[in-house]
Parts: sequence; C-alpha cells; structure tokens
Amino acid sequence: MEKFDVTIIGSGPGGYVAAIRCAQLGMKTAIIERYPNLGGTCLNVGCIPSKALLDSSEHFYNAAHNFKTHGIELKDLRVNFSNMIGRKEEVVKQNTEGIKFLMKKNKITVFTGHASYLSKNSLDI
Repeated sequence: MEKFDVTIIGSGPGGYVAAIRCAQLGMKTAIIERYPNLGGTCLNVGCIPSKALLDSSEHFYNAAHNFKTHGIELKDLRVNFSNMIGRKEEVVKQNTEGIKFLMKKNKITVFTGHASYLSKNSLDI
C-alpha cells in the first residue's frame, strides 16, 4: 500500500492544477481518475471539444459569407464532418497528452479507477 501526502480525486481543471501545485510544494502527490484520459469533462467531452467544433464552424461560415469580399470564390463549398470530428479529436488528444506530460514532469502518480473512501486516511480504487 503506497502512501501519499495528498491524493486528489478527479483530474478536471481543479484536480490537475491542485495536483501540480501540491507536487511543486514538495508533497508526494497522487491523482485518481475514473476515465482513461485525464482532464475531466471539460477537456474530454465539454468545453474543449465544443470550442474546437465551433472554431471549424466559424471557418466554414467565413468561407461561405465573407471570403467573397476578399476576392476569394469557392465553388461547391461543403462540410466534411469526418474531418471536422477528426480535428476535434486531435485537439482533445493534444490537451490530454499535455496533462499526462505535466503529471509525469511533476512526478505525480496517476491511478485510473473509481475512488471510494475506506477511512479518513485510506482510499479504495
């Protein structure tokens, strides 16, 4: 059974920032995430993916409505949803890999699983 100064449940924006700061302050730190990728809801299925899709949508809108004023004419403009979703997935992957790198760089132990308290000083994963 490994012992830590601090163990954080959840690797969303609050969790991973807290883990990094604790490690920077010299604490032996662990973080527990139930899902396979770090970053929580915001990074994996919420804020970041929706912003990536909105960015792609804005580019499409500009191509359809604003490019002509710049002398750019596009024939048969269309959306390739597969590529758009692929780009969104790549944005998410880059961000989750970045958090994974920060955990390693700061020597934070990452556990994958659902955490439950056994006592005030023990967790079950």
